Amino acid sequence: MHTQKINETPLDFAEAIKEDIKSSKDECVLKCVQCGMCTSTCPAARHSNYNPREIMERVFEGDETLLEDEDLWKCFYCYTCHSTCPVGNSVCEVNQIIKQFAISKGIAYEQLYDYLGFADSYFNAAIGAIPSNFYEEISEDVEGWWDFRQHLNEIRDELGLGPVSPPQEVVDEVSLILTNTGFKDRMDKIRKSKEGNDETGS
Repeated sequence: MHTQKINETPLDFAEAIKEDIKSSKDECVLKCVQCGMCTSTCPAARHSNYNPREIMERVFEGDETLLEDEDLWKCFYCYTCHSTCPVGNSVCEVNQIIKQFAISKGIAYEQLYDYLGFADSYFNAAIGAIPSNFYEEISEDVEGWWDFRQHLNEIRDELGLGPVSPPQEVVDEVSLILTNTGFKDRMDKIRKSKEGNDETGS
């Protein structure tokens, strides 16, 4: 049995999450009662080792090794945990904050690299798009997806819809915003980190 010492402060981790700008400000993080509703309804928990209730338990224990836990990256922000939580907590929100802590410490670049395609799409086309490294998996899981993607513009024309891509002046404006806010620098840093590791074999 673990005995809590009076000078131990495991809730500092939870408090740091609660005070983050991305956190809802009604202290729901600290209201978690470990009922497990989040895990029972979580699609990621159903198909992987990801466990939202365990994430919250480790937050309350002050377990900052969470920053290096690859299971965090199996949450895809469907917010099912939020919708079922009896006290209004959102483990996916907590995950986003923990991931940002990890990114700020340079821990999570390996996990981020695969998602650079999303960032590249925002920067180069001002829209969100699925990175090409996921095409094969999606094609295996979704019958007809690749054919649909190849003919998307034709399908949109038939439906009387406009083009997916915004005008070039919008793309230029978004690129400028992402550059001036440091987003582009962070993209480059993540890319260089991966390329540097590949060159050294680490």
